Amino acid sequence: MLKIDDEEEIFLAEESLADLIVLPVTSEILESGPKVAESIEIWEDTGGDEDERENENSRLGVVLKLTEPAELWLLLTDRYSGTNALEALPRSSNSKVVRVEERKFMEGLVEWLAISLKDELFCESCPVASPPLFVPERAENLESFLRPLLPAGGEVLEICCGSGMATQALKKLGLRPWTEDLDSCEICQALKSGYLEPERAMVLDARLMDRFFPTKYFDAVVGFMVGLIDDVNWHLWRDILLRSSEFAKEMVIYTTYTEREARMVTDALKAAGWDGVVVANPDNLGIYDQWACIGRRQR
Repeated sequence: MLKIDDEEEIFLAEESLADLIVLPVTSEILESGPKVAESIEIWEDTGGDEDERENENSRLGVVLKLTEPAELWLLLTDRYSGTNALEALPRSSNSKVVRVEERKFMEGLVEWLAISLKDELFCESCPVASPPLFVPERAENLESFLRPLLPAGGEVLEICCGSGMATQALKKLGLRPWTEDLDSCEICQALKSGYLEPERAMVLDARLMDRFFPTKYFDAVVGFMVGLIDDVNWHLWRDILLRSSEFAKEMVIYTTYTEREARMVTDALKAAGWDGVVVANPDNLGIYDQWACIGRRQR
């Protein structure tokens, strides 16, 4: 994407997607007046001639080749912060310019963070001693349930994916889901086990997704075994599920352990203007995804 030597060391200034919103490290770097040997500007590419692209597209980020404290490339982006922090960085007439689709840029950021997490770049030691639990029967049953519901080849977001056990059902359907969970250890173990794709595995609060994706970006949004939901935490789950649902063009699917949870979710979606139904999905295990809420946007 940056059109530089593969052997060059490249680092992202921030350590998480959440940090890309508040920019704690980027702010310090800009205030310190870094010594820069070279720079690359990254601009969004949506087609058109050169003048149109320069006028219509925005700058996605800047990559600086630092000389101190070590020689390396450092990528800074204010794209998701809403601050325009990089405007304080003087533009150089010698800067190289590369143009990329924002989706590819986003995938690059997510992949870098995921690989860094998996390689324990942000941890002193790994507190998890064993690989994540995987129950093949669950993935098989979920695959059968989802097959007639999800569009083939569509873009799907799975929220609260945990260790990626249920994600395997989506993969068996030929989908490449974007996956999200707040628990970095769960995502890390899923990456180490090969259950999640680094370029689409995000450690993030689902309620912050609107900083990175527009509404109706995905064909479907799914969440498996959301909860356990009770009267105490329902306000939190309601907020997560309703806000996540805004990213679906057509439908949402949320599975639960109990019928009561599925009905709570369905009622909340209906109140927000969705068509929703509760579906029983029992299996021999009697543990996972026993009930589901299927929501569709009203026409």
